Amino acid sequence: MNLKTVLILLVLALATILALVCVLLTRREKPTSCESQTQSGQEDKSRDHSLVFADLTPEEMVQVVRYLRENLGVPLVDASQAKPSDNCIYYIDVQLPTKAEVLQFLDRGGVLPPRQALAVVYFGNQPDPNITEYVVGPLPSPKTHRDFTMQKYGGKLPFHRRPVTEKEYKDIDSFISEEFSKAESFLRYCCDYDGTNFAALTTAPRGFQSGDRATWFVLFQDVYGSGLYVHPVGLEVLVNHSSLDMSQWRVSKVFYNGQYYGDMAQLQREFEQGHVSVVKVRKVSPEEEFGSMKPRAGPGAPGPFQYEPRGPRYSIQGNHVVFQAWSFAFGVDVNAGPRLFDIRFKGDRIVYELSLQEALALYGSNCPGGMVTRYMDGSFGIGKFTYELVRGVDCPYTATYLDRHYLIESETPRANKNSLCIFEHDTAIPLRRHYSNFQSLYYGGLTKAALVFRSISTLINYDYTWDFIFYQNGAIEVKVHATGYISSSFLYDTGIDYGNQVGERTLGTMHNHLINYKVDLDVAGLKNSLVAQDMVFELVQAPWSPQHQIQRPRLTKKVLEKENQAAFPLHSNIPRYLHFASNQENRWNHQRSYRIQLVSFAGDHLPEVSSMERSISWARYKLAVTKRKEDEPRSTSIYNQNDPWKPTVAFADFVDNETITNEDLVAWVSVGFLHVPHAEDIPNTVTVGNGVGFLLRPYNYFDEDPSRDSSDSVYFRADQDPSKCEVNHVACLSKTASCSPALPPFTYSGFQNLSSV
Repeated sequence: MNLKTVLILLVLALATILALVCVLLTRREKPTSCESQTQSGQEDKSRDHSLVFADLTPEEMVQVVRYLRENLGVPLVDASQAKPSDNCIYYIDVQLPTKAEVLQFLDRGGVLPPRQALAVVYFGNQPDPNITEYVVGPLPSPKTHRDFTMQKYGGKLPFHRRPVTEKEYKDIDSFISEEFSKAESFLRYCCDYDGTNFAALTTAPRGFQSGDRATWFVLFQDVYGSGLYVHPVGLEVLVNHSSLDMSQWRVSKVFYNGQYYGDMAQLQREFEQGHVSVVKVRKVSPEEEFGSMKPRAGPGAPGPFQYEPRGPRYSIQGNHVVFQAWSFAFGVDVNAGPRLFDIRFKGDRIVYELSLQEALALYGSNCPGGMVTRYMDGSFGIGKFTYELVRGVDCPYTATYLDRHYLIESETPRANKNSLCIFEHDTAIPLRRHYSNFQSLYYGGLTKAALVFRSISTLINYDYTWDFIFYQNGAIEVKVHATGYISSSFLYDTGIDYGNQVGERTLGTMHNHLINYKVDLDVAGLKNSLVAQDMVFELVQAPWSPQHQIQRPRLTKKVLEKENQAAFPLHSNIPRYLHFASNQENRWNHQRSYRIQLVSFAGDHLPEVSSMERSISWARYKLAVTKRKEDEPRSTSIYNQNDPWKPTVAFADFVDNETITNEDLVAWVSVGFLHVPHAEDIPNTVTVGNGVGFLLRPYNYFDEDPSRDSSDSVYFRADQDPSKCEVNHVACLSKTASCSPALPPFTYSGFQNLSSV
């Protein structure tokens, strides 16, 4: 054997030894599976306590229905079949305990508050028809109920304020179809109407004064598999459905192509006499591309894919979530949508309640349906319409998907499968970083990984993505993105004064989105004050050169002592720093605080001279801070939509100049955006640029950035080798991240998700 051969064998042997050493060194870093790597020691001991905030289970809903049927003493008709003149259960949801009861249980070892349900009942079959709200309990086997209406609202709930049920809408559709028989030749001529190809879209509110229940219905072509909302036919019908006797319903007015008629029969007569200016609308086929979301291109190479190298770093037990230093409880209000409770960072409660309150869409048009529309989506059911999410599109493919159950307009609980998702998200930007090329040479950085809690509500044409995002530095971001279809009007005359033409006869109507949230911050305890900080320039002489002057920025600080001082009109100037300050101090003798930072570009609020403005008076303010009260749980009511002229809840009454220093405070935050639809909104509005929200950011709450404790941090000096695992854990990813995910198969049952549990 020659020397060359010996050297080759030695090199091979050395390479083999080095490879074995690497395997031994890295084996302990390799996960044995892709299961969640959250350590049991990280689990918040209060996870069982989160059940105090939990939504009702299907079994509890069934028991409440059974109890009400047996104990109300009146016949109840299933709401899915009920006429306006019947009694029925409208919805059932959890009735949360008072904050004092919950904190006694969570913080002071008190007893678990009794679990109760809220049941809303329509009494149409009574001499005095009304809506009644009952508290039913204790669950799971209720034995008592009490009328909660007077205590909650200070009076009875008139029956005309009730939200319209799906059954009532179906009855109205049937009524309109019968009315169309009075103008058959006109409808065939103008719109190729065959008795089945129209869809009626509701508007709201329904009249001009309290007690009215007359709704403009806008007619569109009902195109299968495409966006009917961008195919108006020019016909709108005002239906008076105020009577509990459906035989008394009437068409009060008809609108067609800029002209008003008394009813369908008059429209037909005017047409026969040649007095109607007809714009023939081509019947849309299912293959029509305008408004269709069907892809024009076939599938290409897969896009970027995100997965957890060692499985999820968060855990979910029931309605309790733990992610690194964060923990919180979650639920979904059937009307108002997602809500979080008992949000803690490193075991300390930061927020008691963070919840969506209302989503308003206020339209403009020269057609009647568009010009009167002020949708208050809570009355339609923001939580009800959180449908199944599409894996890999609505949320990352490997996100955790959760079902939710609800009972509304039925006596049987329903399941919306996979309608919530939770995932950790690499935002693809550093949370913080520094590259030092001055004096010592080093690099330090931290990925901006965050946990996202998401639901998406489809409210007729619009889809709202509701996000609650938790960062490693103790910040929370609340964000909403709008997408889906625009609502349109038939384009005629001066229509472009109210939007842009986006189709042959389609006007994309301008509208203002406004969304309201409740933020019950408990910063280092219940007693907080609102502090405003900003800057001014002060003119000073330079101490070293008195003949020269300097415009020096100086910090201003003011404690806002009254509610009126803390109610900031929608388009007013607002202090750049507003924070909830506690009585505790950090190491540097500053009050431990959390800052509220808004991101919004809303249009104008409805003028206060409007007769219905008080029903949406929360939208007067971009931010209003009030003293927390149990009898002010929400900024609005589902009953405001159908009687905005005498609102059941008027938020303006909350702002009554009470003292807000050293009190338990609530911030009511409104964000939104003005949307003037344009050609690129066809087929759908995109989320890019249509996202608004706010942040809750620690402000002297800690002694330093708490993300210093993150194991995701990267740091190395110029005298170190950053490619070595012991120096930089990112360098080991090729070895430690070898656990490829076992992807679940793609399934979707969203079109069957209203089936009974």
